[in-house]
Amino acid sequence: FKVLDDKKLKNADDIYKSFQDTESAKQMVKLKAFSKFDDTTEALSAANALIEGKVHKSLSKFLKKNIVNKELQDELAVIDSHLGNAIKEKLSIPCVYNDSILELMRGLRGQLNNLMSGITENEMNSMVLGLSHSWSRYKLKFSAEKVDTMIIQAIGLLDDLDKELNTYSMRAREWYGW
Repeated sequence: FKVLDDKKLKNADDIYKSFQDTESAKQMVKLKAFSKFDDTTEALSAANALIEGKVHKSLSKFLKKNIVNKELQDELAVIDSHLGNAIKEKLSIPCVYNDSILELMRGLRGQLNNLMSGITENEMNSMVLGLSHSWSRYKLKFSAEKVDTMIIQAIGLLDDLDKELNTYSMRAREWYGW
């Protein structure tokens, strides 16, 4: 997306007004480039790289094609400062991250279905759901030992409770002569 009027980004508190309806959102931003992932596996690896603040191969290719090769001098708005630093180091694209950008991204997420053409809301929802399930399965694979840790802690807690109950019952017998 490209912000059509940079002056609207000056005050972070007023940005939400530009995304209250579809028409005002279309006057604020315009879709410049979009690229679909080939499959869920690629989307999953790209999402994990973004979460870790790394530049994925597909993101790098997309930014080179749409910014570097076109020799644009605009700043790239990012929602994560670590990702912005990685993009700046790898591709020499100036990135900006501030409160206005956070509000801009919130507005974009709210109006995303209306701002993108060619994808219906049902298709978007099914893609989001599929990626969510894949990401959850991926995270569970890599954090399986956390389930074991929780079970071990629960058993330890039960042992502690048993010990405390025995201690209190012994004290009650001493105190009241049962």
